[in-house]
Amino acid sequence: MSKKIRVLIAKPGLDGHDRGALVISQALRDHGMEVIYTGLRQTAVQIAQAAIQEDVDVIGLSSLSGAHNTLFPKVIEELIKRDAADIPVVGGGVIPSEDLPFLLEKGIKKVFTSGSPTTALANYIQELVDPQGGQLTEPNKIAHIGIAVQSLDQALPFYTDALGLQVEAVEEVESESVKIAFLKIGETRIELLEPLDDTSPIQRFIDKKGEGIHHIALDVDDIHHRLAQLKQLGIELVNKEPKEGANQSQIAFIHPKSANGVLFELCQHVEGSED
Repeated sequence: MSKKIRVLIAKPGLDGHDRGALVISQALRDHGMEVIYTGLRQTAVQIAQAAIQEDVDVIGLSSLSGAHNTLFPKVIEELIKRDAADIPVVGGGVIPSEDLPFLLEKGIKKVFTSGSPTTALANYIQELVDPQGGQLTEPNKIAHIGIAVQSLDQALPFYTDALGLQVEAVEEVESESVKIAFLKIGETRIELLEPLDDTSPIQRFIDKKGEGIHHIALDVDDIHHRLAQLKQLGIELVNKEPKEGANQSQIAFIHPKSANGVLFELCQHVEGSED
């Protein structure tokens, strides 16, 4: 974009602590944005009026008082009254996870809870204001769940006989030293992963943790762009570039350190290869 993004950072209500808001303001300035900070103890009316007068692109609300479920929606209401509902509002602060659905339902675009990196906020605002920049969208679906088994022959009867699933195909991926059985269930799949030799990552997983869920694969449209976005967010990756996977797919893994111990795989399939 040719002009700088203008962001209003506001502290609604009686919350008297603004260290976090000041840190965020400086972080956004470091990312090249113009930041207007309204100061402490602002009413919803004051925030909405300031946003319109300053002609901002985004409003960022910060709350540590626990009154976010009341204060954040009031700002949305005041914007609507002034025909300024097109100004997106994001929130942050000490906000319990159980309150997130309510705030999103009330019109808050996104909520950044404690521990969210300021880079994630800056990237989100840039993508929100400039959709051409490639907004970080949610994955299309769970492509499959990978389950490590020592032997496909021993594991398959449970899935075919007890669960009633059908084997679509069995494929060997030499690069990973793994043999895979594909079982479709709804719009997703279960993949049973048998190690072909001791060098297989699946064998190392079984040796360390035993048989069980190895990874969750997420279907994405543009894996190269997705990896670039994750790098910007500081997410640790196992694969910085995609590699060839099963069923003509391009895959890359996110390191479990960045996902609370869960191994996530990004997966982009050739059109029609999953049919």
